[in-house]
Amino acid sequence: MTLELHGVSKVVSGQTHIHPTDLRLEKATMNVLLGPTLSGKTSLMRLMAGLDAPASGRILWEGRDVTGVRVQDRGVAMVYQQFINYPSMTVYENIASPLRLQRLDRREIDRRVRETAELLRLTPMLGRRPLELSGGQQQRCALARALVKNAGLVLLDEPLANLDYKLREELRVEIPRIFEASGSIFVYATTEPEEALLLGGHVATLWEGRVTQFGPTAEVYRNPVDATTARVFSDPPMNFLRIVKSGSVLTFGRGRNAPATGRLAALPDGRYLAGFRPNHLEIGRHSPSAVDFETVLDATELTGSETFVHLDHDGERWVGLVHGIHDLDPGRPLRVYLDPIHLYVFDEDGRLVAPAAYAAAA
Repeated sequence: MTLELHGVSKVVSGQTHIHPTDLRLEKATMNVLLGPTLSGKTSLMRLMAGLDAPASGRILWEGRDVTGVRVQDRGVAMVYQQFINYPSMTVYENIASPLRLQRLDRREIDRRVRETAELLRLTPMLGRRPLELSGGQQQRCALARALVKNAGLVLLDEPLANLDYKLREELRVEIPRIFEASGSIFVYATTEPEEALLLGGHVATLWEGRVTQFGPTAEVYRNPVDATTARVFSDPPMNFLRIVKSGSVLTFGRGRNAPATGRLAALPDGRYLAGFRPNHLEIGRHSPSAVDFETVLDATELTGSETFVHLDHDGERWVGLVHGIHDLDPGRPLRVYLDPIHLYVFDEDGRLVAPAAYAAAA
């Protein structure tokens, strides 16, 4: 069971929403579409489902061209951010509704409804109506209605975005279990890098209608192929600065230098774009090999155990994530530190030429 996209694009009123895209999704895999709002996640899902026709390219299901096949005639199920249930029906009837449309035998309907309800831990709620359920239970009911069809392709379009933190965490844990039990191809859209990492599987990063990278989630996170992918797969987004490699020395501007050691020693001399994740900025205590930078503190955000510091470095906006509670005054100078081992180095076109040391060793 495979879903293949070959040069698939979407154009609306002369504007390209999805640039020509090639993807191959395998049976029993979790595939995350990760990107900011308006990056093309929903548009790509609608093409996969057959809700929209591509402007170019072909879509193959198990080797068969289904590009022009109606969504009703495909083995597809979709769950949206706004979970939709029939309020006048019980949970049992909600889950059974797509099977009744297929005119299945009553005993077969009952068997599949109860199996799916057990999988989603909804058995005690089968006699209730959706408005008698919690938000998480309502979303599980919507998921059950999608899964009961035994669809080969299940599309989840930011299904947890409208739930509170506790319910999101509960379902984030359950979805991989549900996916593993179903054997379907799952495609899950999210704007949150953390959610992609929690779900695992494979990830496709999207930016302005382009898939910038596709592969095992942890691998894409550790080794983004370009600066755009690195921005997408970091929350807050990755910070950047310009560096110059000359002989055995790296220059960071304003005369700040560091030895070019390890993987950086092999770089040809020239100008580069360096990126680092917010959690690698340090204030106060720092590693002996760290380079210091003078910044201006714009704002702080306290999370309870960590502090986000929003910084201005020579007109560049940086964000640091530091451990502990730091009650700092906005507008004041703040010296921060960065160990070069955490640098991702990109060429001037934004392509990765050297991963961070911890990523290269992973």
